[in-house]
Amino acid sequence: MRAGPAPGRARRSTTQEVADVRTLVGWHIEMEFEEDGDRTKAAAMVRLADGTEVRAHGYSTRHRSDSPQLRVGEEVAGARALNDLAMQLLTKAHDEIKSTVRAPDYPLM
Repeated sequence: MRAGPAPGRARRSTTQEVADVRTLVGWHIEMEFEEDGDRTKAAAMVRLADGTEVRAHGYSTRHRSDSPQLRVGEEVAGARALNDLAMQLLTKAHDEIKSTVRAPDYPLM
């Protein structure tokens, strides 16, 4: 069994090889944080390939007995904002599927 073309012969492209070519899309998520005493607010935004902007927010509050660690507040608020963003994206995808397919409606999450 040969793994490739014979020596000196060019490899021919097959329909399957052409179909395997994929276009990659990248997303950049912007995160901003605002500290106000014991409260941290995170805002997340992603711009999709179709130009849609999806925005989400998350909050955290430091308990008065906890030591002040701004990074922890940012991580909790940021995680909550990203979770909200994920849920919005799932809802958007679900709605788009529902609008184009006449099939039983199953939740994506």
